[in-house]
Amino acid sequence: MANKSNYEYLLSDLSNLKGVGAKTTNLLKKKKINNIFDLLWKLPKTYTDRSHSTKIKDLKIGENQTINITPIKYQFPRVRNLPNKVSCTDETGEIDCIFFNSYEGYVRKILPLGRNITISGKIGFFRNKYQLTNPKYLSEDSTLIKQKHNTYSLTQGISEKVYNKIINQIITNLPILNEWHSENILNKFENIKWNDAIIELHKPENIGKFRKNFYQRLAFDEIFSTFLANSEIRKKIKKIKKKRKVLNKTKQIEIIDKLEFTLTKDQKKTLQEINNDLSSSNKMFRLLQGDVGSGKTIVSLIAAYNTINSGFQAAVMAPTEILARQHYNFAKKLFPKQVNIELISGKSEYKTKKEVLKKLANNEIDIIFGTHAIFQKKVNFNNLGLIIIDEQHKFGVNQRKRLSDKGGNNCDVLLMTATPIPRTLTMTLYGDMDLSIIREKPKSRKPIKTYSKLESKIDDVVKFIKKEIKSGNQIFWVCPLIEESKKLDHSSAVKKFDYLNKLFPKQVSLLHGKTDLNDKEIILDNFLKNKFQILVSTTIIEVGIDFPNANVIIIENANKFGLSQLHQLRGRVGRGSKESTCILMFKSNLSENAKKRINILKDSNDGFYISEEDMKIRGFGDILGFKQSGIKNFKLADPVHNSDLFLLAEKEIRRIENQNEDISKFKPLIKLYDRADIINDIA
Repeated sequence: MANKSNYEYLLSDLSNLKGVGAKTTNLLKKKKINNIFDLLWKLPKTYTDRSHSTKIKDLKIGENQTINITPIKYQFPRVRNLPNKVSCTDETGEIDCIFFNSYEGYVRKILPLGRNITISGKIGFFRNKYQLTNPKYLSEDSTLIKQKHNTYSLTQGISEKVYNKIINQIITNLPILNEWHSENILNKFENIKWNDAIIELHKPENIGKFRKNFYQRLAFDEIFSTFLANSEIRKKIKKIKKKRKVLNKTKQIEIIDKLEFTLTKDQKKTLQEINNDLSSSNKMFRLLQGDVGSGKTIVSLIAAYNTINSGFQAAVMAPTEILARQHYNFAKKLFPKQVNIELISGKSEYKTKKEVLKKLANNEIDIIFGTHAIFQKKVNFNNLGLIIIDEQHKFGVNQRKRLSDKGGNNCDVLLMTATPIPRTLTMTLYGDMDLSIIREKPKSRKPIKTYSKLESKIDDVVKFIKKEIKSGNQIFWVCPLIEESKKLDHSSAVKKFDYLNKLFPKQVSLLHGKTDLNDKEIILDNFLKNKFQILVSTTIIEVGIDFPNANVIIIENANKFGLSQLHQLRGRVGRGSKESTCILMFKSNLSENAKKRINILKDSNDGFYISEEDMKIRGFGDILGFKQSGIKNFKLADPVHNSDLFLLAEKEIRRIENQNEDISKFKPLIKLYDRADIINDIA
């Protein structure tokens, strides 16, 4: 029996449950059920109603039915592998109960002759007689059988009956937890307590009732616990006092004046927000979110320039070496020669790398560019003041916290992503950070014209490409798979390369996930230098670098991609001054959702609008990049259907922060739902 005042019971090992041994524990752990609390969120899919009994003469073959019967005769064959049989009756007819692989003693025990037994199961028919094979639900106590029994998505090796027993045991032993929410919040859920909400959640008649108060309250708990943990991390970082950076506005203006374009209002606003953080005594922990091509890089480099002019070093980390090199080359052109800029590359010789690391430690380098390697243990900075991380939406909360700690107290952190994220997801993913958004595109960037084309019209596309190549333009051709698949009717990059190479000899190259890393860098570099005209690729080209001369992208099987991913792929073109084109190719007989996606993309170049629409169509957890993002995997809450709860949780967090409320009462909530390390500091 659980300690009724202690939530720790819910976080205890599954072996604490009666009837759950090592075998069952291992089977449950394969389903990522590691403790008692985890079992509460494996909800029933349907239920079997065994509450009504039927006479034998009225039985329906193939259906689950409940009957009251009397066993009258046993048949225990002496021949191995033959089943045991028990003949049973009621006043209207006969039925046989068949048992495979069951011992005689067990059968006699559960079906004693002459006793009234309630039995339930799927009705069969064999040799003109009803039968039940290996019935699981049977008892002399009819109240144990005549119920609605939940049906779960089961782990192989665990029967429905055993699973129901385990769940019922937990619900019976639920500890009574002290309420953590305010009266105002509870009123919104008709004052239902956590324990009562859990009980309601598992009632068969409540399956699928997502708008009911019990479901809403528990979904809110999930969201609120995440926001609360994020809030505590935010507070901890804000408490860190750092040396203010003294910004040289004159030097900033000189750099901005050197640019060949004018900063947009959003860029100026974001730069001011970053500058305020840099010159503050509180540590910056900010996310810069901007659509593809909105000009995040220049804002971050000006921030780096301001940092080094205040006596600190800056580090810029990119997801790929080629993107790191592109940022490095841009910075070399942009900044005065007296600014010491270096690149740590995987291709660098050992001697060169050693020299760079030595300079870095001696404060002889102002800005260092590279991939994640620049934050390895052996890399030591003399006076690091700013870390900029480009395209790292795969960083989870804990990784970001560790990164912030590594930089030391005086080091500010700026993360950037070109993946527009729906508001509810931003609140969940990046609630531990301050947020800057660049929505506005530079005036020089023309909207990318987007068309859809049936695959059968590929000859038209080839004609269009020939014309573009004659005009000196380059083309991306994106395919979903590397090689042909017998199971999936998708185009493959390899097959498409062979096809195009015959049409455009020596003008086509191939890139995919199996391409060697060094070869990949060479191929991309050659494409950048215009050494070939068509790059056939899988989706690995979606993040990153500018190819100003590439102004056409063809995406095959466009209906197989999500909207956000299509938008990211489309963003690989339109980086130069020329008008750009995206052609979405598809097969006939599109689903309604596929048609919606293609039409939204044809109508809009706004990544934020597209990401919202994507989430509405595809649902939570299936948006580009978030499966690997360290995102909170909600069991009940959904950012589309529960957007009102996300906004309510955000409002409640702001109230708690503004009133500096003691959060120790939330300890069980965070421990149960988020298990965040931050809670260790709460009394």
